[in-house]
Amino acid sequence: MALDIKPADGNLGVLLVGLGAVSTTLIAGVQAIRQGFAKPIGSLTQMGTVRLGKRTEQRSPLIKEFVPLASLDDLIFGGWDIYEDDCYLSAVQAGVLEKDLLEQVRPALERVRPWPAVFDKRYVKRLDGPNVKKGKSKRELADQVSDDIRRFRDEHRLSRLVMMWCGSTEAFMTESAAHESLASFERALERNDPAIPSSMVYAYAALREGIPFGNAAPNLTTDVPSLTTLASESGAPIAGKDLKTGQTLMKTIIAPGLKARLLGVQGWYSTNILGNRDGEVLDDPESFKTKEESKKSVLDYILQPHLYPDLYTDLCHVVRINYYPPRGDNKEGWDNIDLVGWLGYPMQLKINFLCRDSILAAPIVLDVVLFLDLAKRVGWSGIQEWLSFYFKSPLHAPGLYPEHDLFIQLMKLKNTLRYLQGEELITHLGREYYD
Repeated sequence: MALDIKPADGNLGVLLVGLGAVSTTLIAGVQAIRQGFAKPIGSLTQMGTVRLGKRTEQRSPLIKEFVPLASLDDLIFGGWDIYEDDCYLSAVQAGVLEKDLLEQVRPALERVRPWPAVFDKRYVKRLDGPNVKKGKSKRELADQVSDDIRRFRDEHRLSRLVMMWCGSTEAFMTESAAHESLASFERALERNDPAIPSSMVYAYAALREGIPFGNAAPNLTTDVPSLTTLASESGAPIAGKDLKTGQTLMKTIIAPGLKARLLGVQGWYSTNILGNRDGEVLDDPESFKTKEESKKSVLDYILQPHLYPDLYTDLCHVVRINYYPPRGDNKEGWDNIDLVGWLGYPMQLKINFLCRDSILAAPIVLDVVLFLDLAKRVGWSGIQEWLSFYFKSPLHAPGLYPEHDLFIQLMKLKNTLRYLQGEELITHLGREYYD
């Protein structure tokens, strides 16, 4: 039986923390699609299908026609940034999209001007900007973010909102006593505890309002007990963290295939060159540490060396990111994989992925926003593990290991959609065609 899902009536406010390359590429792309001169390539919600019933039934509707998602025409964008440029100027500066395309959507981009941001250089050392909030405490800054949200909601008469952290990678942090409970978290806000980075201030403000929150970066943010509890209590779905775009996307495609064929892996060397603002931020060792932890955990969980000690024990996994300004947003990832085959014979696999960071990220942000809004209308709150498909370090319940296999993640996502609409879950057993 289908679940009771509230309709996607009215406008959906999309709150973006950070109006840089990813956010402006998203906004420009949505507007180009609305105007009819571009296609939403890379977006599962817009171009993906979901098989229903048996293969012989040939029922594979578009996902956006199967579940009640918000229409792209109903999205209204707003957000914060430490720089004062409107989204058109920011997009020109980012250099992701061609000038001809930007000119066609210029009015829509110019309408989105950044609100002053919550920012502290202790967490992102390589950036600085003038458009920053001031307050006596982080609690006061969170209240200012809430004021921005309410003003935006009232000005545009929004029926619902979703917030996405699309800001830079913050310095590496681990869970501390400040994060143990909502009471300890709020005390930490009051006393400006360094354990509360800017991303947590935004998350707290959103979750307190019952607004879904997604984390596109590898920061420690909603993955602490205090904010997970707040999300559940306020009825806010959460998902994250760190969008799975370039090199890690390749790992979650290739590693499951190698494991399926029981080919051994002795080493996996990964290096990237990237010249955008993200690359500049990651040039700082503390921010890189956050990204490194996110990228390196993938192979451990996919290959499961504790189950396959002969194939994957002592795997040498090296990850490097090099800031190279001439490349801009056109990221390049090189992978060298040292394999072991039948009777221990060595082989190698080389991958050179020349990709566009924000072009890969923008449709993922769109999908996460639309699915988080769907989850909110279903009445789900807290961790949405079914959205693991989009993230390098998916949120998951305590005591569970995260599922990183891209194909298992996609099956989980589509089965969740089938479950929502009362359709039979698909196991791919297939015996019914032969019995």
